[in-house]
Amino acid sequence: MKDCIFKPCDIRGVYPNELNEEAVYRIARACGTLAESSDVILAGDVRLSTPSLKEAAARGLMDAGCVVHDLGIVPTPVFYYARRRLGINPGLMITASHNPPHYNGVKIVLGELPITEREMESIKNLAMTEKVASGRGRILKREIVSDYEDWMLRCSTELLQGAESLPKVVVDCGNGCYSEIAPRVLERAGLRVVPVFCEVDGTFPNRSPNSALPENLSELRAAVVSTGANFGIAFDGDGDRVSFVDEHGAFVIMDKAIAVLAANLPSPLSPGDKVVLDIKCSAAVSDTVRALGAVPITEKSGHAYIKTRMIRERARFGGEISGHFFYQDLNSGDDGLYTALLMAGTVARKGPLSELAAHIPSYATTPDIRLHIDSEPHVILDAIANAFTPEQVSRLDGVRVQLVQGWGLIRASVTEPVITLRFEGKTPEALRKVIEQILAPTPEIRQMVLERWVNISSEMED
Repeated sequence: MKDCIFKPCDIRGVYPNELNEEAVYRIARACGTLAESSDVILAGDVRLSTPSLKEAAARGLMDAGCVVHDLGIVPTPVFYYARRRLGINPGLMITASHNPPHYNGVKIVLGELPITEREMESIKNLAMTEKVASGRGRILKREIVSDYEDWMLRCSTELLQGAESLPKVVVDCGNGCYSEIAPRVLERAGLRVVPVFCEVDGTFPNRSPNSALPENLSELRAAVVSTGANFGIAFDGDGDRVSFVDEHGAFVIMDKAIAVLAANLPSPLSPGDKVVLDIKCSAAVSDTVRALGAVPITEKSGHAYIKTRMIRERARFGGEISGHFFYQDLNSGDDGLYTALLMAGTVARKGPLSELAAHIPSYATTPDIRLHIDSEPHVILDAIANAFTPEQVSRLDGVRVQLVQGWGLIRASVTEPVITLRFEGKTPEALRKVIEQILAPTPEIRQMVLERWVNISSEMED
């Protein structure tokens, strides 16, 4: 079993070279051991390697003495729904989410909170040493999709309330897990649906499973314009991420989508309500949240980190740049289809998505900038952090420096000599000053970033 498949909060790797049936069997048996041979939910996505990996996971869980509740092939939000509906916390979802087709992985839940890095280390140690529980478990087949769809329709009553007429939407499922479920639910809820890539195909022949990148949604963008739809919806491979395209076919950047949704929750935010935001979010999002009277809370990027903070803070809403949207009403969980219905109700009541997005402030923000470096990453991060006052610096995730005119975030890769940088300024001119000031303690890094200034500027204009 290869060490590289163990990420901080899930399992991910290329099939079968990095992640295979033997590895998943051992991981599942380790999870069953930590779950103390209890009932465990098991499901998988549509990837071609998923059935055999899911079978290996079932064997591992049963050999640890677990009762396995097998949901079959379902979207990840259905997996989360089943945990709530059946009252079973432990669960394994065989999926590589938004990764390319030749990847697969395992999303693991052991208790009420998302898995921690310490728990992942325990799973790794048990799987490697095979000091695991033995038992004679069994498997129960569970049909949960129809129940999930009925529940989602009940949710839609609130999410779509107040709309005189419901929008026409183009739905791009990318041949992933929501391919049959999402169009059916949206139509039953009363929306007019134009399907794109809504046939299940685990090879993902038409576009990448990653719906968060505008370049992957060319067919959706064109279809919105050609059909005169009100907006477009795109799901990732396993359905927990969702992206939006406005009525002109323009991709709605995630910062603006988070802000629009925060401003239009079915029960509006009240003064003092908390909203958890990805550390990479634009200041425009926290400005919007404050204008609503709520309290923005910054958290480390990553589904597990944001959901855990949601639960601990009892936050009303949360958003991540990758396309995860979290709701207190869903036990602090995320669901791409729930978010799509919320956006549909918002557009139906408030008007075109392009106008809703235009009302959110636009600041000059770079994309992530990856740099290969020769020196140790911590030396660079420490040099930058030490150049500013403690009030200006956050070490929550790498180094984030807050200036009057903007901010910068520098993070180190845990697997390679690479740092990732992201900067924002109130204007393009302010952005350049932010970059120069924050990277002043590291002249070589500053020069490398400024040499890319033309490319960064052109990407922002696009």
